[in-house]
Amino acid sequence: MAGRNKGQRIAFVASDRPRGQAALKELVKMYGNCDPDDAEVIVALGGDGTLLDVLRAHMHHDIPVYGMNCGTVGFLMNEYNPAALPERIAKADRVVINPLRMIATDGRGKRHEAMAINEIALLRETRQTARITIKVHGQTRMETLICDGVLLSTPAGSTAYNLSAHGPILPISSNLLALTPISPFRPRRWRGALLSYDAEVDFEVQDPEFRTVLATADNYEVRDVKTVHGSIARDIEMCLLFDAGAGLEERILEEQFEY
Repeated sequence: MAGRNKGQRIAFVASDRPRGQAALKELVKMYGNCDPDDAEVIVALGGDGTLLDVLRAHMHHDIPVYGMNCGTVGFLMNEYNPAALPERIAKADRVVINPLRMIATDGRGKRHEAMAINEIALLRETRQTARITIKVHGQTRMETLICDGVLLSTPAGSTAYNLSAHGPILPISSNLLALTPISPFRPRRWRGALLSYDAEVDFEVQDPEFRTVLATADNYEVRDVKTVHGSIARDIEMCLLFDAGAGLEERILEEQFEY
């Protein structure tokens, strides 16, 4: 359908949920639609999961993404309002983020690579606790973490799984990563660490045949991992758009004062 969006080439991408599909129909009728590869901006309709899927699919295309909440939490989304959408996009604040690159090796020696916008997480697969060695820049910092799991989070993802695991909220411009244990058993009082943005983090699973562990990069999953490497992919930049005055920095700040 030819665009009717006042000069902007907008591509709409929606979740399969009824709210997302209804919003897609309404917005395409108002503004037209174009192929994402030809767009100046992509509008994601759904929840945070939909936005993350769109960012992953187009992270190499240098196209800004503007999300509108048709889901539940929608922390990364703007309010759904079909009116004056091109004007809102034109005035939007831009936030550039880098994903984490995960390189995992499974029990068969197969190498898996994936990108995580929120976090890389290691999780036990069975009733047995995981035993994980943690290295930073090649130096062993924790010989054995006995736990349900551990995660490495970006600032953008620090309010997601990381926060639920009692990790710190990171300002988007902090140039830090959060290393957060999930239900640590030993050392019981370890609450994690703040790492520099350029940290190279390696996780080694101890006794992986008996204490099986899976690794995730957001929603990409690798089972029976032996080693996992995580680091910021500085060669990839993704642009998120937020309504003026309601940017990600402000949302993260507000989150820290909720009670």
